[in-house]
This record gives sequence, structure tokens and C-alpha cells, in this order.
Amino acid sequence: MDLDLTAPVGELTRRLVDVPSVSGGEAPLADAVEKALAAVDGLRVERDGDAVVARTFLGRPSRILLAGHLDTVPLADNIPARVVGGRLYGCGSSDMKAGVAIALRLAATLPVAAAAPTAVGALRHDVTWICYDNEEVTADRNGLRRLAARHRDWLDADLAILMEPTSGEVEAGCQGTLRAVVTLPGTRAHSARSWLGDNAIHKAAEVLRRLGEYRARSVTLDGCTYREGLSAVRIDGGVAGNVIPDLCRLTVNFRFAPDRTPEGAFAHVREVFDGYDLELTDRAAGAPPGLAAPAAAAFVAATGRVPVAKYGWTDVARFAELGIPALNYGPGDPNLAHTRDEYVELAAIDEGERLLRRYLTG
Repeated sequence: MDLDLTAPVGELTRRLVDVPSVSGGEAPLADAVEKALAAVDGLRVERDGDAVVARTFLGRPSRILLAGHLDTVPLADNIPARVVGGRLYGCGSSDMKAGVAIALRLAATLPVAAAAPTAVGALRHDVTWICYDNEEVTADRNGLRRLAARHRDWLDADLAILMEPTSGEVEAGCQGTLRAVVTLPGTRAHSARSWLGDNAIHKAAEVLRRLGEYRARSVTLDGCTYREGLSAVRIDGGVAGNVIPDLCRLTVNFRFAPDRTPEGAFAHVREVFDGYDLELTDRAAGAPPGLAAPAAAAFVAATGRVPVAKYGWTDVARFAELGIPALNYGPGDPNLAHTRDEYVELAAIDEGERLLRRYLTG
């Protein structure tokens, strides 16, 4: 399959949406992206698995990294893409093939070959483009995580911009997240003689009461307010329709502000569920806003937007761990991500391209 990266960005988005790339099946799209980028004079293109990296080497004093994931959640009868009333519908259109299309078109249409920085339309920064795999699934499969482990130097930058759907806003940093399981033991018995048992599911009532009374903390960092949340997300228990259950497991998810470490966040959850057996099953650190970095401040100024906190975890946290300031910015609406009727406004894609082109060329 051939991709014309110079096509209008809305059309390029449509082409990307029409290539199925559910997590683990990105290879055909990664092949097409690699082939198209390799044809652009002035780019050094490298690949690891289904992650494709393209870089300029113009000797500019700073480097900006644009990153987007190629994968989508499973299809829901929502390809091929269709355009209705200025909206492009299709799986991954908002999250985040529109953002990837912007990045790829810039790679093909900006002057990435050697040119004096004073030339009209010349790049003010060197640029790295990363299209990676397996963002929508477990962290151990994430292509960006793999690149950080195998090719740390490919990620060097003064600022990373994740093309996450943000409705054109600048979303700074991200929340951390952890999941833990509260284990509630009981004693099994016949339900006809329930008094002989100790119902483990009934014991969940106290845990749920604590969650219901929990008051989330709000923290403001660099002018961005992060609101925390502690929620029950799963409950498992029961043996049969005539048995008092002897075990119940309740999973909680804590979304915490980036001023907490994962260790500190888990200690807080332990305090909330003091007296209960608690097992940590998953955790990821958040990312601070990073707005004081010169390249980040310049990008915010170029957008004319007031940065807001990112609710949710994104790969900006991976860059933060590497000491690289990172922001979320993309044309899609995050509220539409993963839905059957996912769409992106064509005008928003055009605006995103114009803004990034202006930022990169000054």
C-alpha cells in the first residue's frame, strides 16, 4: 500500500483510518508509513518492530519530537471512513490517526533537507517523528516503552508533543494511575443455613462505604488543576446460587496528581483501606506539567491557549521519566475516543496542521 503524505491532511487522515491497525496488527500501516517517510529527502528513517522513527539533522539548536500511535481499539463496524457534514467518522479518527496524519504531512511538506535557518519557511528546530505501536494495550507491549529501552537516543528532544486527542487544547502533564485489589475473606456455607457462613460479598459494603465517602483532592501545578479520583472498577465473588461465598475481590483504581509518586499514592490507598488485605496490581507514574521548559513555553505561546491538566494517563509520562518535557496536543475530541461513532472535525485537523507548521518554522 502506498501513502501520499502530501495529500490534504483530511484526505490523509481518511487513508490512515481505512487501514485496519488494531493493537498487534499495525504492521501493514507501519510498512506504508516507513516506505513513505523513506522517500522524503533529508529524513533518516529507522524502525523497531512496528515503530517507525524519522529524524532531521540540520544542526538546529533544539529538537522537537512529534509522536503518535498507529494502533486503535478493536473495530466496531466503523471503517471505511466516511465524511458527513465536515466530520470524518471512523475507528481511530479522533484517537489518534488525525494527529498522526498532521505529523506525517508535516514530515513530507516541511523543508527537512539542509537549508539555512533564515530561509523563508525553514525549520527553526530539528524534528523527530515517531509513529509507534501497541499504545492501546498493556504497558509491557507499548512501542514507545520498547524504544526507550532499546534506542534511548532516538527519543532525545527538548520537547515532545504527543498528538493525543485534546480538542486542540494544550493538556499538560498527566495523572498517575494505580490499580489495587481488596481481598475480603469469608466462610462458605449452604445458603439455606446462611448463619453458618460468613458472607464475603457482604463485607464489600464497608469498602464501598469508604469509597462513597472519599473526598478527592485537587492539586494545582503550574496553573493546571489535577483532580484525583478513587473508584471501584470491578468486583468478583460468588460460588453458586446456593452457596454463601467465602471470597470477594474488589478492584479499585486511583488516578492521582503528578505531585505524588506511585509509592506515595499506594501508601495513601492503604490508609483509605486500613485493616484490609490490599494487593497492588498495576501502577504508572504521572507527569508534571513541564511548562517552564523554554520549548514548551514557546509552543504554548504559539497556540495562544491556556494549558489545562490532562485527566488520564498518556505517554507524556514516559518522556517525563527520561527528563524530556512533554505536552499533549491533537485535533481529536477525547470524549469520542473508542466509541462506535468516533469522528474528528476536518476543520480541527486543518487548524492543527497550521499551528504546528507555524511553531516549527517560526
